[in-house]
Amino acid sequence: MKPIQVGLLGIGTVGSGVFNVLRRNQEEIKCRAGRGIEITMVADLDTARAERLVGAHAQVVSDARAVIANPDIDIVIELIGGYGIAKQLMLEAIAAGKHVATANKALLAVHGSEIFEAAHTQGVMVAFEAAVAGGIPIIKALREGLTANRIAWVAGIINGTTNFILSEMRDKGLDFDAALKDAQRLGYAEADPTFDIEGIDAAHKATIMSAIAFGIPVQFDKAHIEGITKLAAADIRYAEQLGYRIKLLGITRRREGQGVELRVHPTLVPAKRLIANVEGAMNAVVVSGDAVGTTLYYGKGAGSEPTASAVIADLVDVTRLATSDPQHRVPHLAFQPGALRDVSVLPMEETVTGCYLRLRVADQAGVLARVATVLAEAGVSIDALLQREADEVGGVAAGGQPQTDLIILTHEAREGDMNRALAQLQALPGVLAPIVRIRKEELA
Repeated sequence: MKPIQVGLLGIGTVGSGVFNVLRRNQEEIKCRAGRGIEITMVADLDTARAERLVGAHAQVVSDARAVIANPDIDIVIELIGGYGIAKQLMLEAIAAGKHVATANKALLAVHGSEIFEAAHTQGVMVAFEAAVAGGIPIIKALREGLTANRIAWVAGIINGTTNFILSEMRDKGLDFDAALKDAQRLGYAEADPTFDIEGIDAAHKATIMSAIAFGIPVQFDKAHIEGITKLAAADIRYAEQLGYRIKLLGITRRREGQGVELRVHPTLVPAKRLIANVEGAMNAVVVSGDAVGTTLYYGKGAGSEPTASAVIADLVDVTRLATSDPQHRVPHLAFQPGALRDVSVLPMEETVTGCYLRLRVADQAGVLARVATVLAEAGVSIDALLQREADEVGGVAAGGQPQTDLIILTHEAREGDMNRALAQLQALPGVLAPIVRIRKEELA
C-alpha cells in the first residue's frame, strides 16, 4: 500500500525529533500503522538548516502554503507554535482536506472550538496528543482509555520548568530567583520564562484536559491562573514540616450541579502522594474516575524525542482511521460534537479548597485568638497550626517589636469566604506583613 505522505511545518527541536524517530523506527511504525508513513516535504524559514537535517529524504521549502497546496500530502504536522500564522495555516490545511497533527497547546486552548468545528465540517482529524504533557499519552487515556468513566477530577504537574524550579528550592533551600537562574543555566527554562513561571503554559494544557474530561468547549479565558514567582523558600520548608510538598498543579474538577473548576496555582500536596514525589523536569497527571478510581500517568513532559513520540502516535492514529467513516472516529474532545455540555466554568470565588496560610505576626498575647476568631466567623475551620519562634524568623520588626511566623492549615472552605477572612486578617494590627496563601489538595 502506498505510504501516507506527511508535510512538516517547522523543523525545530520537536520537528527534528519527529523526522529522526520516524525514520529510525519506520519498520516498527509501519507494522503498527498498517502502511508506511513518510515525511516527504518540510517547510522552514531556515531552509539551509532544514536541508542539513533531512538530507535527500524530503523536499524543503520556505513557504508553508506550498506544503498545504501539494495534493500528495495527506497529513500536515504543525509545529510552528503561537496563535498567529499557525492558526491560519492550520485552518487552511483543514480547508484543503488535510488531516492535521499539532503540539500547539496555546492555539488549541484559545481557538480549539473553532478549529475542531472546521475539522468536523471538512471530515478531517486534528490530532494533538503532543499538546499536553509531551510523551505522556494523557489525551488518549482521557479520550479513549477512560471512556467508561465519569471523571471526577484531573490534577497534573504539566510544566517541567516550574517543577524543576520547585525541586531545586526544596532540595537546596534556594529562593525562587536563584532556582530560576539554575533552570536557565541548565536549559530547563527559556531566557524569557514568563509563560512557564506565571502558569500560562500549564493553564493551556489544563484547559484542554478539562474539555476532554467533562465534554465542554475549551474555555481558557475562564481559567484561574497563578504562577510560582511569589513562593518563598520558607513556605516550602514549612510545608515539608507539615507533611506536604508544594507543586504547581493544573486542576479541573466537576462540582455536581454547579459547574467545573479550572485553575492553575501552587498547591500543597501530601508528601505521601505519588505526584508529590515527581521531581525535576518530569510531568505527571492524576485522574479520578468513578469506575477505575485514581490513576497516575508519569513521564517526560517535553524534549525533542518524547514529544516526537506523541506526534508520531497521532500520525499512526490518523493513518489507521483516515479511510474510516468520519462519524465513527474518536471525537476531538471525546464527546460527540453535538453532545458537548453547556456547563459553566466556575468563578474562582466559588471553588472549594483547603489552604496553607503564613502570617508574620507580633509575638504577643491575644494575636492567635484574634486570628482564630476571624477565621471562625468566616466559616473557615483550622486543621493544623505551626508557630515558629521569633529567632527562627528574623527576631524583631523594624520598630523593635518581637515577631513570629504563624502557619495555619485550614479545612476546605469556599474561596470567597477565605478571601473575606484574609482581608480581615490583613487588617489586624498584629499582622505585620502580607499574608501568604497557598491552596491545598489531598488528591485522594
